[in-house]
Amino acid sequence: MSGPDKQRRSGERLGRSLAFPASLIVLLVMLVPILMMFRYSFNHFESSMMVEGFTLQNYIDFFTDPYYRDVFLDTVFVAFTCTVLALVLGFPVAYFLAKTQSRFKSLFIILLVFPLMVGNVVRAAGWMVILGNAGFVNYVMQWLGLIESPVQIMYTPLAVIVGTTGVVLPYLILTLQSVLEGIDFSVEEAAQNLGANFFTTFRRVVLPIAAPGVAAGTMLVFILCMNAYATPVLLGGTGITMMAPALYDQITKASNWPFGATLALVLVTATLIMALLSNWLIHRRYVKTMVSQ
Repeated sequence: MSGPDKQRRSGERLGRSLAFPASLIVLLVMLVPILMMFRYSFNHFESSMMVEGFTLQNYIDFFTDPYYRDVFLDTVFVAFTCTVLALVLGFPVAYFLAKTQSRFKSLFIILLVFPLMVGNVVRAAGWMVILGNAGFVNYVMQWLGLIESPVQIMYTPLAVIVGTTGVVLPYLILTLQSVLEGIDFSVEEAAQNLGANFFTTFRRVVLPIAAPGVAAGTMLVFILCMNAYATPVLLGGTGITMMAPALYDQITKASNWPFGATLALVLVTATLIMALLSNWLIHRRYVKTMVSQ
């Protein structure tokens, strides 16, 4: 074995040895609570107390109760809608940031990152001011003559979708931008020189190359939307209930740890399955497109 190969292998071994302790800690921090919730979900709840045992009644109650089925379906609907909106709104911005050579590019990125420095509660409060009955949206619509009296936007699914999309949008843009900046945009010029218009080039060249970034960004955003808590509580009120607030209420208000653990396990499992499925579908479409080309 040559000297450079030995150095490369020793560097790989050193990197693994340095990463192993941190990876083990992260795994334990994530795995131990999930295992505890898994065990709690099979316990009984009697006389406002958790009783050790083994029962499937908590899962039966969840899947047979129309209320919790609706809560789960509402959560999936909001998460899916917010993910699609974030992708539609965020891809052009990420594409612009990846291609621009403007000296203000760093300023644009700072403005994009700035909302991430503000807590979700503060951002939700801002949306409450904008979407309230006396808020900016109703004021503008009344000023334009579109409505005569304020429209109820707050405490509806629409308010939750708007607020949650605003929260996750920077994450998707930053993820896509990092991928798009690695694209050799000369392939666009080559496609256009061969007669392809902008939309054909975008669909047949840019999107397939950006598919891994789209998959990673949408998976991250979908997970964040499925597990959103502060925004649905503050903007949705009693108009819509999602899984995270529902399981929080079971654990903190009802002290029903077994059923709360069941909701948590269902939420985690469903989120991972749907996120991995969407990731697989996007990569499958990406591979098919690349092979056909």
